[in-house]
Amino acid sequence: MTGPVAPDGEYAVVVPTLGRPCLGRCLRALAEADGPGPVRVVVVDDRPDPAGAPLTAAVPPSLRSRTLVVPGGARGPAAARNTGWRAAGDAPWIVFLDDDVVPGPTWADDLALDLAGASVATAGITALIEVPLPPDRPPTDWERATAGLARARWITADMAYRRRALEAVGGFDERFRRAFREDADLALRVLDAGWTLSEGRRTTAHPVRPAGRWISVRLQAGNADDALMTRLHGHGWWRRAQAPRGRLPLHLAVTAAGLAAAGCALSGRPRAAVACAAGWLAGTAEFALARILPGPRTRDEVITMVLTSALIPPAATWHWVRGHVAHRTARPRTHRAGPPAPARHPGAGERQPS
Repeated sequence: MTGPVAPDGEYAVVVPTLGRPCLGRCLRALAEADGPGPVRVVVVDDRPDPAGAPLTAAVPPSLRSRTLVVPGGARGPAAARNTGWRAAGDAPWIVFLDDDVVPGPTWADDLALDLAGASVATAGITALIEVPLPPDRPPTDWERATAGLARARWITADMAYRRRALEAVGGFDERFRRAFREDADLALRVLDAGWTLSEGRRTTAHPVRPAGRWISVRLQAGNADDALMTRLHGHGWWRRAQAPRGRLPLHLAVTAAGLAAAGCALSGRPRAAVACAAGWLAGTAEFALARILPGPRTRDEVITMVLTSALIPPAATWHWVRGHVAHRTARPRTHRAGPPAPARHPGAGERQPS
């Protein structure tokens, strides 16, 4: 990475990590990208047990003099990113990268253009996320879910934020303990504070990582974060964040039918139990088919879809209820009217976005 960069276009990169092998691939791509490099790279070691192999081994030689590895305390990606940007010095821009992304070969040059084109009211600029999928077969359910990241708004897999905007809103909300919705929450707070967010031209790949059979069930824990988003931003946050609503209403209905079937059977009402069980079975079958038909339909994929389609609705319901209980005292965000008045920085452009 070579070439000078204007002071207003200086940036630091923050990468939270659990020490996965993909960290080295991410940092190598960052080091090899054409264009002006970061003034600082902060790798936040968020492993539960950071006594393992030192993460400095994953840092390419060309980045070592500019790289700082700091402990994250295993508090989740939102807290890790806060730790990272606050340790990143005084660069006016902070670029957040996930450790499993691969910046493109012209990433740094394209980022420089993104930053140069930002208006004084622009708080953040997202990258174009590409998810490589198998060219020779339909994608699996997990691969399709990962491909949805390419359509996500303001995703922190690769998102540049102005430091002043992060300081103004207090950074990420650390109540979001998973890599889910913490980026949407930050974006909505930034927009509510009067800033704008834009789409950049740099491209970053997000490969599909290996996952086990039960990954789709484990991911239902994100419904608790959706409950927190509703408490903080109201029921219309889905539209404002341009986030897909998902199947939660159907999951709630299917789970209710299953519980009603069990309740009717226990209370000696067999006809009602059969009717409710039929509703549960129909809902579960529809969900399984909706996931099986677009995929490769291999034996293992079909078995996985059948099993997880029965487990996902109750798991989603449980985490949704749990989230509402856990966050029942969370106070709604207060919205600020009118844009901020950031100081004008020499060399900044005058464009906006979304």
